[in-house]
This record gives sequence, C-alpha cells and structure tokens, in this order.
Amino acid sequence: MSVDSVKQPPSGPRAELKRQAIVRAARELFLRDGFGVGMDAIAAEAGVSKVTVYNHFGSKEALFTAVITSALDEPLGHASSAALEELPEAEDLRAALIEAAHSWVQTVRTNKDITALRNLVAAEQHRFPELGRAWHRHGPEGHHPAVAGALRALADQGRLVIPDLEVAIMQLYTLLVFPHMVFSTYGTHIEDSLTDRLIVSGVDMFLGHYGPGRDR
Repeated sequence: MSVDSVKQPPSGPRAELKRQAIVRAARELFLRDGFGVGMDAIAAEAGVSKVTVYNHFGSKEALFTAVITSALDEPLGHASSAALEELPEAEDLRAALIEAAHSWVQTVRTNKDITALRNLVAAEQHRFPELGRAWHRHGPEGHHPAVAGALRALADQGRLVIPDLEVAIMQLYTLLVFPHMVFSTYGTHIEDSLTDRLIVSGVDMFLGHYGPGRDR
C-alpha cells in the first residue's frame, strides 16, 4: 500500500486522538527496535487495528516520517515556547533572549529521544526522501513557529531589523542549538560552562547582526 493511495486520511477529533496514539506508539517502538518493527506491533501498542494505522498513514515509511517531523518541534516545547513568546514584552532583550536560549538548549541537551531519533534517521535516511520533502514543505517557520513569531514581533517593533525571516530563524538555531545537536550525535558532552559561553556569544552575535543600528 503506497502513501499516494491514502487520499484522505480519517479526520475529526476521534481520528486525531487515534493518530496521536499511533505516532506515540510508533516512536516508542522505532526507538526500541529500529525501523524493522512490524506494523502489527505498532497497532497493538497504539490500541488500534492495523487497518486503522494504514488508513492514517498508508505505509511504514510515511508513519516513520510522521514520527520524525513531529519530533522536530520538541526542542521548542512548552517552557521554551513560553520564554520565546515573552521576548517582545521584555525590557532587556539581550537578557531575555539569553534566558530563553538556556531553556531551549536545555531541552535539546536532555531529550534523549531526540538524539536517538536523529541517529535512527542517519542510519535509515536512504529509505526516506519524504523527510527532506517534509522540511521543504514546512520550512523553518513551520517547524519553529515560536521563534518565527517572536522574531516577527520584534521586527514589527523595530527592535530588530530582519530582511529575511527564514534566514534569521536558521541562523539563530545554528548559533544556539546546532552545537549541542551535532556534538551529541558523536557522543561528545558539552560542559555547562561551555554551554553558557556558547549561548551568550551566540545571542550577542545574533543581536549584533540584526540590531537596528547596523548598516546592511
């Protein structure tokens, strides 16, 4: 059964609850057993029939892609999103951005599932061109709405000058989060003191480039 054959997956509140249950179950089993886990096992773990799983996703590849794309948002979870959303109200933007960055980076550093999923993608990525298409379809704004909203609001206030929001989101992510994501993939631990220095210097570089006084 191909992804293309699933023209209209089930919709409505009950269908969404089942979909979420399937993604949660698939994530747990993919992390435990790898991509070789069977759809029967995923359906049993989710408490639904295998037909229901196929009705929602069409194939194991599509389900795996859904698991990964849903996990992309997790480094900006509840606490991190709240801190970012409060940035436009902050009197001291630098201090508030450093505080928000600490919450964001801490989530990345401590969420072992995200690291494990990245490693699983690295091992299986040849199977999944859908992952690349999912990124291009949603783009940085779609994957990181809290960052996009905060930067857009700060630009509207004139506190930042951002001619290209997509680039700014990716640069902020690169300065603050990528060092921990990349090094953790290789099993390297970044000490707390270095994390603090990376965050402070990253925020200063970002604000130095996008501050309103800079000539472009």
